[in-house]
Amino acid sequence: MKVKKTAIDDLLIIENQIFTDERGGFSETYNRQQFSQMGIVTEFVQDNQSVSHKGVIRGLHLQSPPYGQGKLVRVVNGSAWDVAVDVRKKSPTYGKYVSVLLSAEYGNMFWIPEGFAHGFAALEDNTIFAYKVTNYYHKESEMAILWNDKTLNINWNIPNPILSQKDLQNPEFQDFISPY
Repeated sequence: MKVKKTAIDDLLIIENQIFTDERGGFSETYNRQQFSQMGIVTEFVQDNQSVSHKGVIRGLHLQSPPYGQGKLVRVVNGSAWDVAVDVRKKSPTYGKYVSVLLSAEYGNMFWIPEGFAHGFAALEDNTIFAYKVTNYYHKESEMAILWNDKTLNINWNIPNPILSQKDLQNPEFQDFISPY
């Protein structure tokens, strides 16, 4: 595994080595010792998975403390444009975001610690998005920011996105009160 730093401290792109032969392929997607050496020292408590059609955008979501979640995200089928927005009020990158192309072909992953809103856009039909989280889902702690907020100005690369009613009603960034 190789780790690449991003423009925002604490957000990391992890590149897995994929071993292929005539039978197919194999990659190691999590190794506690290697992650610890990369500076990601955590305990994952839950694995989640979603399947999305091409053009679906999910996000921008997070949970408030003490139920905040760090997320290790990857795509196991298809590809997605993944976005993490810094909502840590004292951070010099507050309100900035990093986006990365995740794909089953690349086998790459994105580490998103607590203090970031997260979302993704499915770029292919049957995109399977999988993620490990550091805290359990807690409905009452759900928070969100409007996916197409003008202040954030995220380029999702999706001309006519498919969104849930819930995600269409999220507050704009200027009205979002960060608990971080």
